[in-house]
Amino acid sequence: MPLRLEIKRRLTARSERVKSVDLHSTEPWMLVSLYNGTVVVWNHETQLMVKTFEVCDLPVRVARFVARKHWIVVGADDMLVRVFNYNTLEKVNMFEAHSDYIRCISVHPTQPYILTSSDDMLIKLWDWERKWLCSQVFEGHTHYVMQIVINPKDNNQFASASLDRTIKVWQLGSKTPNFTLEGHEKGVNCVDYYSGGDKPYLISGADDHLVKIWDYQNKTCVQTLEGHAQNVTSVSFHPELPVILTGSEDGTVRVWHSNTYRLENSLNYGMDRVWCICGRPGSNYVAVGYDEGSIIIKLGREEPAMSMDSSGKVMWARHSEVQQASLRTLGDTEVQDGERLPLGVKDMGSCEIYPQTIQHSPNGRFVVVCGDGEFIIYTAMALRSKSFGSAEEFVWAHDSSQYATREGMNVVKIFKNFKLKKTFKPSFGAEEIFGGFLLGVRSNNGLAFYDWENVQLIRRIEIQPKHVFWSESGELLCIATEESFFLLRFLPEQISAAQGANDKMTEDGIEDAFEVLGEVQEVVKTGLWVGDCFIYTTSLNRLNYYVGGEIITIAHMDRIMYLLGYIPKDNRLYLGDKELNIVSYSLLLSVLDYQTAVMRKDFSIADKVLPTIPKDQRTRVARFLEKQGYRAQALAVSTDPEHKFELALQLGDLTTARQLALEAESQQKWRQLAELATTKCQLSLAQECLHQARDYGGLLLLATTSGNVEMVGKLAEGAEEDGRTNVAFLSYFIQGRLEKCLDLLIDTNRLPEAAFLARAYIPSQVSRVVRLWKESLSKVNKKAADALADPAEYSNLFPEIQQALLAEQYLKETHVRVRASAEYPLVTEAVERVADCPVAAVLTEVPHSEEAAQEELVPLERESTTTALVQSIPSEGEDTRHGISSTAEDLLCLEECSSQEPVTMKGEPEEVQSSSVQDVIPSDESAACISRNDLNLTGKELACEAAAELEMSDLLVSADSGASEETSSYDDLDLEADTTSSPVSAVMEKSPHELVLEAELSHTTTEELISSQTGGSQEPPNEASPQSSAEDRLMLLEPVLSQEQDKQTTGESVEPEDESEQELLLEPPPAESNVEEESEESAEDLEGEIADEDLDDLDMENLDLIDEDLLSE
Repeated sequence: MPLRLEIKRRLTARSERVKSVDLHSTEPWMLVSLYNGTVVVWNHETQLMVKTFEVCDLPVRVARFVARKHWIVVGADDMLVRVFNYNTLEKVNMFEAHSDYIRCISVHPTQPYILTSSDDMLIKLWDWERKWLCSQVFEGHTHYVMQIVINPKDNNQFASASLDRTIKVWQLGSKTPNFTLEGHEKGVNCVDYYSGGDKPYLISGADDHLVKIWDYQNKTCVQTLEGHAQNVTSVSFHPELPVILTGSEDGTVRVWHSNTYRLENSLNYGMDRVWCICGRPGSNYVAVGYDEGSIIIKLGREEPAMSMDSSGKVMWARHSEVQQASLRTLGDTEVQDGERLPLGVKDMGSCEIYPQTIQHSPNGRFVVVCGDGEFIIYTAMALRSKSFGSAEEFVWAHDSSQYATREGMNVVKIFKNFKLKKTFKPSFGAEEIFGGFLLGVRSNNGLAFYDWENVQLIRRIEIQPKHVFWSESGELLCIATEESFFLLRFLPEQISAAQGANDKMTEDGIEDAFEVLGEVQEVVKTGLWVGDCFIYTTSLNRLNYYVGGEIITIAHMDRIMYLLGYIPKDNRLYLGDKELNIVSYSLLLSVLDYQTAVMRKDFSIADKVLPTIPKDQRTRVARFLEKQGYRAQALAVSTDPEHKFELALQLGDLTTARQLALEAESQQKWRQLAELATTKCQLSLAQECLHQARDYGGLLLLATTSGNVEMVGKLAEGAEEDGRTNVAFLSYFIQGRLEKCLDLLIDTNRLPEAAFLARAYIPSQVSRVVRLWKESLSKVNKKAADALADPAEYSNLFPEIQQALLAEQYLKETHVRVRASAEYPLVTEAVERVADCPVAAVLTEVPHSEEAAQEELVPLERESTTTALVQSIPSEGEDTRHGISSTAEDLLCLEECSSQEPVTMKGEPEEVQSSSVQDVIPSDESAACISRNDLNLTGKELACEAAAELEMSDLLVSADSGASEETSSYDDLDLEADTTSSPVSAVMEKSPHELVLEAELSHTTTEELISSQTGGSQEPPNEASPQSSAEDRLMLLEPVLSQEQDKQTTGESVEPEDESEQELLLEPPPAESNVEEESEESAEDLEGEIADEDLDDLDMENLDLIDEDLLSE
């Protein structure tokens, strides 16, 4: 039977006449030497010319790869041998080898030798390790020596073909040939050795149009192949397949069976005469050179004839020899993933046919060999023939009792128990058949599945598959195509239901027989099922498995590998390559079972399987759970700290993430955790993380936004110690520690910046800094250093330096420590107003208990639109002040319910009820609305309260109507203090729960207030703009400066009145206006404001403290 090898053309390269071709042993390269003196390298995978060498102007008749040296060696008609490095394209060496055209070069496979033959009838041996010394010359031919070939089974022996009609066999080290083979009637052009170990054969081609097979041991001609019509220019034994390739000037390449010597095929690609043929060991590729270019063809299938049963016995065919190896011999040997297994090989004997495929039966008892159009079933143990027959393909059913064969393109036979059961012809032909639970037949119309028992059509699918893989249970199958693969579920119950109801049967079978589970865009080379997991190799040399819609990569391989099987007992997956090497990869069955249970959402089984998974595989399982969305479970399963930290961040588990960060001691982890803690407002944790990460910038941001003054101070010191001067400078500057800022700049030798800082903020230090600046600059440029002016020496160049010094001194004396926002008192809750009482004031008795005296001050509330004014209006002729003593706690401001909501500014002015003089000045009518309570306060208590007022703050009533600047200044207030009152400290200790504040409004202020409301334009004063709503009348508390307080205390003391005065809380009627609450500021905070206001009143630009007359003198 014919071999029926599939032949595909992989590359076609048009060029000048090709004189030689060679294939690289590892790279996908073809080396071509041309008649025009050029050598080129083609990549047959990318179809591109990758390298070009311009050798000479004469024909280059031979070029060869030296892969272990990254060289190409070329011989030309200029009688020179040139050596090039094909990576760098540089010329390594060039020497004159012969006295005539160089015909052939052969590279020794192990030694640093090359053999050259020439038209000068000589063969020479060159040693490149001895600087290309000619080690030996072989003489004996009487005509051109056309080709030389080294024996692959004995590297010290080579054969030569000559136009003197002989083939001579030589030995390295001997000057005379071992023997001579004669038989051709004309000159011999080519010769080649058979690479297999079973036959000591030579092949030769000559100008007599004949090809002869020689037995070089018996020195006889075994076979003569006739068929070419012109001179035979090239012959070759294929290194892997049992074929002989011959090329001739008739333009054809003939393929002969090396065992039967039958012509299998004749190839003619229309490129004129054939000059050279080259095969590559370990590959099915063959390169052919023509007059008009070169091609690369692929013969047969590359997948090796290998098979493994469930017990671990591997059987393969090396040419016609069948060999076996058992994985049990490994024992407890430690095996690394991807390493070649050291197996002991057992020869099973020679097969009668050339095996193209080998398959074990499902139960492992039988093995079938298919090839040469025949099949033979052997027993797996002793390789005894059980059955045979003609077949181009052979497949097993799911049980070992049935199998099917394909004969031709339209006949399929089904056998049971080695006997023919059924023969049928599929409707659309049979191009390929697939075994399994159903018999699959591929035709030009698609894939059809048939029942093994009655050959009934189950389902026809319009798809062109390359492979069909069934699971062990028969529930799942995979159909692989040229571009992707499909996962399907087989539903036998639907078949039973459809067979009972004939209406469900269609011409395409039963539509519900399969359920599509998914499609994956990957090319499957080989595959198998383990449970519900589909394991496969891809065209990109990746080993993956598919489970429940998820693809997991097991390994990346460096070459094409073919799956043999999986042994659950070993938890290992076994693969083989084209060279019949076997490797393995670890794949735990427990992991597969766990992942299958998770995808089926059967968590009870998953929890049972999890303890059986080793800890070193838990991380792989955790990553699988993470991809499925089960992050919490993945965090519990994972053993990789890096993975656990990532999961903790994703889940927001700050405690676990902090613990992992402590163990890892990684600044990057602390930064990630700080970001998450900040997002979750865990500022204390964020501070710890930033500190561990030494992220001073983040700490500064956190300290300033949280108002933590102590943290800013510590941050400044820590940053300074670590050399983070930018952060330290900014931290000191925020605190107002300007001297530390200046010292930082000086310590870091940033003297120009220090000088400008001193001039702007600390003018008293300018001279010192300028002196240091001069000293530093003088080392570089003395002229530039002398140009620097010191304000102490050149005061005329700094006209405002004296004012700056006074301002610095003043700021030092009046400097109040800036408080952080966290230290400000809290705003008290708003009290509900009485809806039916627009104006009300309640006076209660001042508490005198120690507990009340120790309580904190309750600040007054200031509103933007309707402000409650607590004031006392004196009579016209009265010289003494009138004050009403009360506490903020005694004043219950009854506000509208709507004022409890946040205040918003409206885009348009809102109307409020117009205020009259009665709103400000109390009258009998207004007094009727006031609830009065008699206060039994003694004169001593009033004196203490007055002293406390003068010591703590003065009340300035700002009656701002929004028209102009009508706020009474601090200087307009005539405040008097009782000089006979007790010291301030004693008054503070004995003060009540709320200090009683007294205010005096001058006649001028009152008149201005009245005139602003009654006079002027007739427009209603209650129309307020968005800006005026924020500028309504406010009560301002301002501390008394030390100078003015001393002045007031030296004046006449005013005795407190015996009778208590009433305090009025005047409030305009409720209106539809927004009310904005503003918190009161404590006395210490307002003291800073007073200092800032007085400093603002000081006109620094116009202030001249220097006596002009003195300067003029």
